Amino acid sequence: MTDRNSQGHPHDHSGDGDGIRTFPFPVELSLGGVGMQVGPMGTGRTWHADGAPLDRVHRIDFHVVLLFADGPVHHMIDFAEYEATAGDLLWIRPGQVHRFSRSSEYRGTVLTMQPGFLPRATVEATGLYRYDLPPLLHLTPTQLVGLRASLTYLQQEYEDSATLPPSLHTAVLRHSLTAFLLRLGHLAASSEEAGRRTESTFTLFRDAVEKDFAVNHSVSAYADALGYSRRTLVRAVRAATGETPKGFIDKRVVLEAKRLLAHTDLPIGRVGAAVGFPDPANFSKFFQLHTGRTPVAFRAELR
Repeated sequence: MTDRNSQGHPHDHSGDGDGIRTFPFPVELSLGGVGMQVGPMGTGRTWHADGAPLDRVHRIDFHVVLLFADGPVHHMIDFAEYEATAGDLLWIRPGQVHRFSRSSEYRGTVLTMQPGFLPRATVEATGLYRYDLPPLLHLTPTQLVGLRASLTYLQQEYEDSATLPPSLHTAVLRHSLTAFLLRLGHLAASSEEAGRRTESTFTLFRDAVEKDFAVNHSVSAYADALGYSRRTLVRAVRAATGETPKGFIDKRVVLEAKRLLAHTDLPIGRVGAAVGFPDPANFSKFFQLHTGRTPVAFRAELR
């Protein structure tokens, strides 16, 4: 029978109709029986109370946040394979199907959290149930420092169950966890939004280059035509390809020149004109700069 957890996400403790088993949050493994755990990953860690094999497909009815200190690690979530390395973060949400990899060593810090441990207003503010966001988050060095410091503080509070009375300890944990999740939720949402902007900007640039590379080699001209600043275009192209916009344009021009040199008998000057160089000398200089060979030498090697 399918029920709903306290935040409104469907799950099934006994196994769904597809036969995939769902594991509940292992409260008995938490210090003081609180609704969260945080500590090191590793071979000695017990992930589920009954010690079920983790390399089989299963569901969880709680949150798992894995911050990796090493890699690569291959992990399946909702039947998509993700590769994480040092500094990356995987966020698995309740109800998602996942599987640990037999061939990967999991090193780093893991946070698990039971639905209902945080109040509803906090859940909404932290985006705990943003299933539209990708599970894998690549952190910048600055983001990693901030997130790791927040997680370290949370772990210290979690492990110090003797300083405060249980009720105060739990309250402090909730506040510390909220601070960490607010930071994480912001990074996840910002990353997705930036990714959409970058992809859209690069796609438009790529299509424009494909259409006009034979007559337009100017980054500023493409930026103006697309309505972006040159700086925005540089960021988008670099994020998508690792190259500068100028490098991307030049690579496309060189590819076309190579095709014409290899597959046609057009004179060198005509080939240059076809890719935007009316002056044959300028074309030869450009081609040699990018290939290490003159157009004549390149064609001769293929004949």
